[in-house]
Amino acid sequence: MQEKIEILPVSLLDQHRTLVNELKDLAKDLRLEFGWHYLLDLTWILSQMALDRRIRVMDAGAGIGVMQWYLAQKGAEVVSVDRLERAYLPLRFRLRFHVRGLRKIDLKPVILAYRYRRGQVQNFLKMVANSAIDILENGFPKRPEGRVLIYSQDLGRMPDIPDNSLDYIVGVSALEHNSPDDLNGVVSELIRVLKPGGRLLVTLAASPDQDWYHQPSKGWCYTDETLRRAFGLSSYVPSNYDRYAELFAELQDSEELRNNLAEFYFQSGENGMPWGVWDPKYQPVGVSKVKDAGG
Repeated sequence: MQEKIEILPVSLLDQHRTLVNELKDLAKDLRLEFGWHYLLDLTWILSQMALDRRIRVMDAGAGIGVMQWYLAQKGAEVVSVDRLERAYLPLRFRLRFHVRGLRKIDLKPVILAYRYRRGQVQNFLKMVANSAIDILENGFPKRPEGRVLIYSQDLGRMPDIPDNSLDYIVGVSALEHNSPDDLNGVVSELIRVLKPGGRLLVTLAASPDQDWYHQPSKGWCYTDETLRRAFGLSSYVPSNYDRYAELFAELQDSEELRNNLAEFYFQSGENGMPWGVWDPKYQPVGVSKVKDAGG
């Protein structure tokens, strides 16, 4: 299992077209949209993983995004961690997947979740009716063997997750919301819960020469040096930062990413692609870190 720092080339989409199509289909079924570069991020991470056995994975900064549901569909047990509360997880996820809270507070029973939200009773009844129609037309959805455990907690402190307990930790464009100094502590906590020999696979935002903060997306862009320091990677770990300009030009020219921006980008200037104008200011980078077998 190779450690590396890799700016994600857009050629990944064609190299793993079957996987890309699976991700698109699942997102459509779940009524989810991708961040502007998330297809690259998801494809890179999943292409590095061995999903031919039962594994225990943390999706770090998961929200309600596609990664956790894809992994559960493949039979994994996924600990879904995000500082945002997801106790009111929509019915469409609960019907399709085995979902529970890591603690009681992390996921409310579906009826209680809507009963105590003012003005939501009608929405709840509408969702039940739509689900009933779906079941009548298509039958009960067959749940995969995997499951998702919701855990609403900051990644920098996860007291309910034991040391050395996870095969993988994955994270899609989540850790970049930490300053370069804070990133060190978050990575340390993630490494704590990995099994010896386990692998950390995360994507962040890259910067060629200095760390800087992208205000619209509230995220940091990191240099190769900062990533090596935060993830404890030696100078011998390979990196393609020397191809930054070339890979950035290819990203800017990607028709597939440019022509498939999610609707939410066009509704706000506070995101990674303000007001839906295709003008990338940074590019995604993947970090692969293996926990030392000695713990």
